[in-house]
Amino acid sequence: MNPNLEKTALLWFRNDLRTYDHNSLSQAVRHQHLIGVYFFDPRHYETDTFGFVKTGKFRARFLIETVQELRDNLQTIGIPLLVFYARPEDRMKELIETCDVQTVYLQREWTSEETTVLENVKKRTGTQTHFVEAYDQFLFHPDDLPYKDFEEIPDIFTRFRKQCEKKVRVRPCQPIPKPRLLPPISLPKTKIPSLTALGFEPFETDARSAFPFSGGENQALKRIQHYFWKSRKLSYYKHTRNGLIGKDYSAKLSPWLANGSLSPRSVYWEVKKYEQEVVKNQDTYWLIFELIWRDYFKYVSLKFGNRIFHKKGIINNNYTWDR
Repeated sequence: MNPNLEKTALLWFRNDLRTYDHNSLSQAVRHQHLIGVYFFDPRHYETDTFGFVKTGKFRARFLIETVQELRDNLQTIGIPLLVFYARPEDRMKELIETCDVQTVYLQREWTSEETTVLENVKKRTGTQTHFVEAYDQFLFHPDDLPYKDFEEIPDIFTRFRKQCEKKVRVRPCQPIPKPRLLPPISLPKTKIPSLTALGFEPFETDARSAFPFSGGENQALKRIQHYFWKSRKLSYYKHTRNGLIGKDYSAKLSPWLANGSLSPRSVYWEVKKYEQEVVKNQDTYWLIFELIWRDYFKYVSLKFGNRIFHKKGIINNNYTWDR
């Protein structure tokens, strides 16, 4: 065995809160010891300079449920998940030293706040820790795009879609790793924060809600099972997707895709399976079409960076603002 793989590795979960089709997890399990970690960053629950809280109560509860399910799923394959209510740069150095971590695996991000956090973590942990980043939030992997670099990504969606559909094959999904039976290592005891700890009062979901679902990888897969295979509403997706009342007008997969408890590749290949076994029509294609839109906006943010937040926008246009 490679001596480096005998060392302890740390898998830092961010917006990739799943075990199925997780590239960093597939790489990290080669190590003899593997620990997962997730940080509830207090900055995400504070009021910003404009008077808004970044994370509302619905999203916070959905995230807590997601992390709970992630911890349980990781436990079934022999990987402990440590959870901290803390800024990553404040706890990572101590965690790396305590657990003798040599390598940290994580999903690669590019937007400014996420990259700043990672830079601060690297500064405090020093050069002896190796960080392995991987793009894992796309339908079309960046390495497979028909462009030399991100600057060549078209400013028009249709051009991007047609080129990718013609030239890029969606990568297969990574299976959940096999259960690991390894000698236990000493770890700090942690717990998932409650809704109250994050600054919210407990609440009940309104019975009329069009989204009465819980967070978590298993819940996402249950939703696909219902929407695709049980109700077969996928066969009518394009015609009903803009309906706002009722849970089955559209797929409702966005919240799970957003925090990475579901990968776009897994949705894509499930649609393809449905097309083979049930029906292939404009409706089934349209769900893939929406996944490509999702990819495109991520690539737009990768290409233009913080310009997507500027008043003049990515095309540097002088807009007339009335409020």
